[in-house]
Parts: sequence; structure tokens; C-alpha cells
Amino acid sequence: MSEATITRFAKAVGCSNVRDMKIKLAQSLTVGQRFILEPVDQTGYQGIYESIKQSLDINRKLFREQDVETAVSWLHNARQIIAVGMGGGSTIASKELQHRLFRLGYPVVAYNDGLLSRMVAATADANDVLVMISATGYTPVITETAELAKQYGIKVIAITPDETPLAKIADILLPIKHMETDFIYKPSASRYAMLALVDVISMGLAVNHKNRSRDKLRRLKVALDSHRGGGDRQPLGD
Repeated sequence: MSEATITRFAKAVGCSNVRDMKIKLAQSLTVGQRFILEPVDQTGYQGIYESIKQSLDINRKLFREQDVETAVSWLHNARQIIAVGMGGGSTIASKELQHRLFRLGYPVVAYNDGLLSRMVAATADANDVLVMISATGYTPVITETAELAKQYGIKVIAITPDETPLAKIADILLPIKHMETDFIYKPSASRYAMLALVDVISMGLAVNHKNRSRDKLRRLKVALDSHRGGGDRQPLGD
């Protein structure tokens, strides 16, 4: 087969040249290998708990207290807190941030739709704060929404891996790191890193404003106990 024929084939399948086709083939092989070969699970069901623990231990080392304190201050003073997450774990984390903060009396809304997020970013106030949550940091609609918000002077806090497009856009980065294995049947433990940061932010806001938080949580407890009954140590609406 001639070189010209190979070049024509490369262009026919959407590649710019033969070299580009080789790169894409190599990438496809790398991505697809763990879906072709049968991985061996050495840990069983107990491995679920171990992988969660490992994920939290790895991400605890990335913790930047000064950045968290600044983020907490911004969120406390925000006119509105806008949480954005798309996909699986990122969507859950954004909704969890909403669930944590509304009970402390903060005006917070979670958005998980790409177009709606862009519209919100375009109409938000400079006193609003966007919390962008992304397990990868590469999702185009997430980075585009963050860039749009920055154009209007809106502060952007990102919970995402370091050295990613979203991380580079953010005013404050609260980094996460995910360590996925070839055992594709186990749910990703990386989402626990995002949820841990949501808890860190929530506790920071609650502790820094104890009188306000105590009153809100007391009222929540009274409302729930009068409705559901049960013991005194049940979770506060979880």
C-alpha cells in the first residue's frame, strides 16, 4: 500500500495526516484496553471502603487552609451562591453544597444544565459567587461558563483537579485528585473528595458564624422532630 493511499485514508477518517491518525489510534488503544482485558479484583467488597479511605487520604494532603478561608469569606459575603456541576459526581456535589448551605441561611442554588448555567453566569451580579465543581476540569460547558462569569467580574471558586482548564480560570482553586484503577466495575471513589470539600466549606461557614448557624440549625431540628419523631440524635435533615 502506497504512502499516498494511507494519507488519503487518514484524511477520510477525519485525521489531518498519517501522524495524527497514529496518535489517535494510540489514544484509543490506551483508553480501550481496560474495557477489553478482564481486570482482576483483589480486594472484594472491602475494597470499596479501602478505595474511599485512600481517596480521602490523598486529597487531604492537597488541602490549602488559606484558600479555604478565603473561599468561606467570599461565600459568606455573597449576594447569591451559584453552584454548578455537570455529569455524575459533580452534579451530586453541587446539589449537596446547596443542601448544606441553605440550612445555614445562605441564598444558594445549584445548576446542572449547560445552557441554563451559561444564562445564569451572563445575568449574575458582581457580588455573586460561582462554585464550579468538576471531577475532570475539562468539560467545555463548565469552562465556558466560568469564563463568561469572569467577564462580568463574578468570583469563581473551582473544586477540580489542578493544572486543568477550569483550574486555570478560577480565582480560587480547591484542588482534588482522583486515582482510578483498571477495575472498571467499581464506582469511582473520586466523588468523595468533592463531597469532603463541600463539608469543609459548610463547616467553615457554620463555625465562623456560630450564633447565626446555631439558631438556623435549632429551628431546623425543631421542625423535623415535630414532623418525624424518633431519637434526639438523628441527622439534621440528611
